[in-house]
Amino acid sequence: MDTKGAAMKPRAGQFLAGTVDGTTAIVVRAPDEDITVTCAGAAMVDPKAKASAPAGTADPDQLGGSQLGKRYADDALGIELLVTKPGASAIAVNGSPLPLKNAKPLPASD
Repeated sequence: MDTKGAAMKPRAGQFLAGTVDGTTAIVVRAPDEDITVTCAGAAMVDPKAKASAPAGTADPDQLGGSQLGKRYADDALGIELLVTKPGASAIAVNGSPLPLKNAKPLPASD
């Protein structure tokens, strides 16, 4: 799927929606550079700009799902997304799947 021209500079609090399935996420932390955020290989867009029907087909290599309420982050890029509506497709940034953020362990209470 063509994602040319899809680079954007996300900002904290911005909602993003997948164009292939119903995945939506909110930007928790954003880098200061232009990046390409995709879901199933298609660029994610502002939900208000999204058409009501799916705009394409999912890339079979980018299926893996996103989980409701989970955070996906890449510390090297400085981006963190919180999934607000799950979907069957994986979220990727600049072509690399965005890993699930691990929860911090609680301190021991001895």
